[in-house]
Amino acid sequence: MSPWEEIAKLKDELNNAIIGQSKLIDRILIALLADGHLLVEGAPGLAKTRAIKTLAAGIDCDFHRIQFTPDLLPADITGTEIYRPQDGTFVFQPGPIFHNLILADEINRAPAKVQSALLEAMGEHQISVGPTTHPLPELFLVMATQNSLEQEGTYPLPEAQLDRFLLHVLLDYPTIEAERQILQLTRQEASQANNHSPQLSSNIQQAVLFSARQQILDIHMAPEVEEYIVQLVMASRQPKAYSDELDSWIEYGVSPRGTIAMDRCSRCLAWLQGRDFVTPSDVQAICHDTLRHRIGLSFEAEANGMSADQVIDALLKAVPAP
Repeated sequence: MSPWEEIAKLKDELNNAIIGQSKLIDRILIALLADGHLLVEGAPGLAKTRAIKTLAAGIDCDFHRIQFTPDLLPADITGTEIYRPQDGTFVFQPGPIFHNLILADEINRAPAKVQSALLEAMGEHQISVGPTTHPLPELFLVMATQNSLEQEGTYPLPEAQLDRFLLHVLLDYPTIEAERQILQLTRQEASQANNHSPQLSSNIQQAVLFSARQQILDIHMAPEVEEYIVQLVMASRQPKAYSDELDSWIEYGVSPRGTIAMDRCSRCLAWLQGRDFVTPSDVQAICHDTLRHRIGLSFEAEANGMSADQVIDALLKAVPAP
């Protein structure tokens, strides 16, 4: 099978194993194919952990879950050097970050010092311990989760770390029909004593993912669509050129990482849908998830109860699509 056929099959199996969260599945696959990381925010019990575990079961890779807590130390993530008294040397003991797929569960429960331990890993695919730099696996994805309901005792992620995430995905509750299907699926899995690790027939090799990434980079993007991405980003930085109202809502605009994220993610979305070209609708479909954590809202916008998504809606209205 071609890379597209293998990943399309994996996507179907994921949708069968994780009911009512097709958006989350799409975004995880986009992050995987775009060689990025994603921050997922939603209420407890929305299959965030199940989604990344099931994805790992369908790929030839290793998976590790890190539960972030207030007493976690940076070395608990990156690893540390262990002293060997028998020969007087130090040996590096790798931490859980040295896996292909990482679930950073409730990342905002840990203090900033621990959160920052992920910065170099996510941005450079390496970590430094003492004078030595250790490379991470070529296939490396961090999916961090936040609980949107309970904020007491949490440490908000700083802007520098938020910008490292390719996508910021907001999850909602499943529909009533999906809820019924979830009940049926859990009963079926419980009867098979297999409710903790969904079984998939897919076993995609890492080389297939790297080949898919190359195909995605070769997808055609018309100069007009590329200019549309640039103009959306520039509108967030210079909103006064479009309207005084938009200018009053934005404290600071999107970084160049946002431009790159929209380019990569719109290409991945087109590829997943079986097209070899990007349309303006691909950019619009991915715009909120790539920009909502990169736009700084002004005090006036927050005082009026506006969300980043509402500001992005205004940007999409202000900038004409090709």
